[in-house]
Parts: sequence; structure tokens; C-alpha cells
Amino acid sequence: MKLSTMMVIKAVVCLVFGILFLLAPEPLMSFYGVTLGEGGLFVARLYGASLFGNLLLTWFARNDAGSEALRAAILALFVYDAIGFVVALMAQLAGLMNGFGWAVVGLYLLLALGFGYLQFKPSAS
Repeated sequence: MKLSTMMVIKAVVCLVFGILFLLAPEPLMSFYGVTLGEGGLFVARLYGASLFGNLLLTWFARNDAGSEALRAAILALFVYDAIGFVVALMAQLAGLMNGFGWAVVGLYLLLALGFGYLQFKPSAS
């Protein structure tokens, strides 16, 4: 997969979920069978803000030619999505989400695999 394609996919995911977590966290999470109290609403909106940070990072880095900063960003995105995968998987296995929660697990897995591939693929020399 090309770097620019992966960055655009991540940017779109962050845009959609960032808006939903900022503006409508309760309806979004109820889709997954999760209810949020006041503290949960606060944390969900903070997560939405972090998704906008990821959105800007991926969108503006999508055409980078291969700088050291880009390599650092790809590694950070890989770690972010790999940790997200583990956390989502643990929540799903613990029964915190309904069947739609597997989509969250799968999304994090696919993003982690994509950024892991970009980070660790052999360079063409």
C-alpha cells in the first residue's frame, strides 16, 4: 500500500469519528452498546480532539517524500493503532461492547497493520 493512500484512509477515519466523538458521543457509543456518564462524555470528547490531531498529522504528511519526521509520524501512528487494537480487543472480549464492537477491533487492526507495514517494510535499495 502506498503511504499517501494509508494517510488519506486514516485522515478520513479520524474526520468521521472525530466529529462524532465531539458532537454526538452518546449516540455513537450507544450503537456499540456502551452508555456514558458525565465522565465518559468528557473523555469521549477529549478522544475526539485527539482524533482531529491525528487527522491533521496524516493529512498534511500524506505527500511527504520520506523525511525523518515522516518516519517518526508513521511509527507513532503504528504504536497508537496497535495499542488501540489491544484496548478495543480487551473491551470486546470483556463484553463491554455488542457485536458491532468487532468493527472497532478490526479497524484498529487494519490501521496498525498498514502503518506497521509502512514502518518496517524493507527499503528498496
